[in-house]
Amino acid sequence: MKKHVNPIEPLTFRFADDGLVPNHPRWPMLVYPGAVQLPDDVDPAAIVEDIFAANGWGDSWRNGIYGFVHYHSRIHEVLGIARGAAEVRFGGDKGKVIEVKAGDVAVLPAGTGHQRLSASADLLVVGAYPPFGTYDLCRTPDQHAEALRTIPTVGRPDNDPILGGDGPLLKAWSEG
Repeated sequence: MKKHVNPIEPLTFRFADDGLVPNHPRWPMLVYPGAVQLPDDVDPAAIVEDIFAANGWGDSWRNGIYGFVHYHSRIHEVLGIARGAAEVRFGGDKGKVIEVKAGDVAVLPAGTGHQRLSASADLLVVGAYPPFGTYDLCRTPDQHAEALRTIPTVGRPDNDPILGGDGPLLKAWSEG
């Protein structure tokens, strides 16, 4: 699967707790623009799924991104854009709007808010998770206090979902 991977340095984004979305207290969200090469003759979602799986990120799904602000307080998430494009606000209402397109990958540490603002009709996203953690969907103010407790307990993955054991995620998400 390395033949479909562009070994690029990710962009990093840090977001403050906005009262609804805690975001992660230490680790940045990473965005890898154009990280995955998607040839026309192959199912693009299968390529993204294979790359994630080869790096230990599983329980993958194919869909879009919810149109409401939400986050996961007990697990990290990777989003690979297999087809189309979308404007996504990361970090909650006071976060940053980023246009993602086919081949881009975003890695969200637990607590990172995300919301689709607009998308092309053909948007297809592949999501996946590290081999530990518990999926949850947080979107209401009453979940905030518990999320502040659980987010820091979600450990660092052993592998970057795109570049494996030598990937930039391991440095960006150092335990310190």
